[in-house]
Amino acid sequence: MPHSATDLADAYNAGDMERVIALASAAGDRADEGIQLLLGLAQQATGRYGEAATTFRQLAQQRPDVSAYWNNLGVASRLSGDLAAAEQSLSKARLLAPDDADVLYNLGLLYIQQRRWLLARETLLDVVGRAPDFIDARLQAAFACYVCGDNTWQEAMLAGAIDWPAQPAEQALILSSMLSAQGELQTALRALAQAQLPDGPAGELLRLRIAAQRVLLHERNNQIDEAKRQLQQLPFGALDALPMDAHQVRADVWRAHAALAMRAGAYAEAATLYRKALALADDDETRASAGFALAAACDRLGQHADAWQALRAAHEAQVEIARTVLPELLAPDSQPLQMADVDRAVHARWRPLHAPNSRQSPVFVVGFPRSGTTLLEQMLDAHPDFRSMDERAFIHELTQRMEQVGQRYPADLANLTGTEADQLRAAYFRMVGRVLPDLGRHRLVDKNPLNMLCLPMIMRLFPEARIILCLRHPCDVLLSCSMQPFRSPAFMVLCSSLQRLARGYVQAFEQWYRQVEVFGPRVLEWRYESVVGDLDDHLARLGTFLDVADASPMARFADHAKNKRFISTPSYAQVTQGVHPGSVNRWRGYRDRFEPVLPLLRPLIERLGYSCR
Repeated sequence: MPHSATDLADAYNAGDMERVIALASAAGDRADEGIQLLLGLAQQATGRYGEAATTFRQLAQQRPDVSAYWNNLGVASRLSGDLAAAEQSLSKARLLAPDDADVLYNLGLLYIQQRRWLLARETLLDVVGRAPDFIDARLQAAFACYVCGDNTWQEAMLAGAIDWPAQPAEQALILSSMLSAQGELQTALRALAQAQLPDGPAGELLRLRIAAQRVLLHERNNQIDEAKRQLQQLPFGALDALPMDAHQVRADVWRAHAALAMRAGAYAEAATLYRKALALADDDETRASAGFALAAACDRLGQHADAWQALRAAHEAQVEIARTVLPELLAPDSQPLQMADVDRAVHARWRPLHAPNSRQSPVFVVGFPRSGTTLLEQMLDAHPDFRSMDERAFIHELTQRMEQVGQRYPADLANLTGTEADQLRAAYFRMVGRVLPDLGRHRLVDKNPLNMLCLPMIMRLFPEARIILCLRHPCDVLLSCSMQPFRSPAFMVLCSSLQRLARGYVQAFEQWYRQVEVFGPRVLEWRYESVVGDLDDHLARLGTFLDVADASPMARFADHAKNKRFISTPSYAQVTQGVHPGSVNRWRGYRDRFEPVLPLLRPLIERLGYSCR
């Protein structure tokens, strides 16, 4: 190696990228392949992405058979903003080295930047399958799953995150959000505590964002005193010295203050702060979050027109998020809810199978979202005989497992052998065991509202199970759904308009009643308004239905929920306050919005025993 090349290599190994660039430039036409490679890497390391792309393009043209050069060109092109060139280069690298995890990882990052979330998820999960210890790939795969609403694979990707090395601050913020959504508060806080901050003003901006995130994490876990303590690090005066374009920081700090203002009942203050955050929001995620929060504050103030206007902005933002994940759901005739029926003739052909008795089976809490399922779940979990696992889609995942092995759901339920049914139940309880490793002899409570659409699977595996159907005035349910920031792209689309949501609600109940007629399950209807009116009587009925001698511990659910801290659903704050009538007939404040959908809802409203008045 010429002396200059040796000096260049020494400079690169010492991290002196400016000297690498100077020496490589001095080499001129004498620069060989190795010098060009180090030059490109140094240019990229110092943020000269366009120059790096030019260097790597020359290398790739000289040696088109070397996948690493195409890979490097793809990375430099992506970082310079030339996404088309990046995709072309990375695709070439993949053809040359189809099993190279680094190439696939960079392709996954490109898909994230392009907001092609399903491709990003598929590609990055492939990377982790090939390189399970590739932490950066696990984090990015988890993020793609998070955006796609794939909670199961998100959790799988974040397994062991407590032991991960420190992450750059931007990554740490994303990681903490995902961990918080899983109820892993301490791991989320650790990720923030270890966040690597850049030097200078950028580091100070990220420090403020991290402090705001801590406030929101503690509030989300019902640790209000600690949230208030953390908020002291974020005086409004700290925002005055920020650059004018520090929009994200200001929005994050205002949202942190607003969240605690809501908890304190200072709804006007919260509304003002959320309006300021919404005005500065420059991405769909922030727009949606601030919009839903503003709607909640306005609703508490009785400002229904303002609340509805904020909801419109929030839903428009969520539609844009869903568009990047599942654009086909935006078709007017799409069906966001997955429904599958078994008719009487097919059920009659079901092979008799051995199944667990009622006490060996889960207690299923079902109903349309926002019907009081979380309230009931916390009541059951407060009883020493029961354990709930928060909201999990394990029954739905069993339907997917059937499809993955070539069995059609629900048609092939009729042909399941005893061994196959046992395998499905075993898979279900393995998933449960990862969430509740100490379930022991407790009776399992499986609360997932949309398990009401999975009745065929429940009845095939647990035909003796007790099922509790939560009911609430349909208009109150739809209003509450409209006001929630659901993470599922399907529910983002379903709730994007009241007409679409009402249609989905009616279809869900029509399917439920069809399947109830076929299977005749053991069902208790649990009516939210009646429970609010006479809790003790309904707890006694519930105890009788579940063969519980003493149901009184269930009445202490509010204290139990406070001690539990993390509750994954949007009701995490409400269930700590006990039973109150404030959510009954709330929809009447928005009656003008409901008038167009009442003709569609009226038959079901009357069937459920409610009134349109």
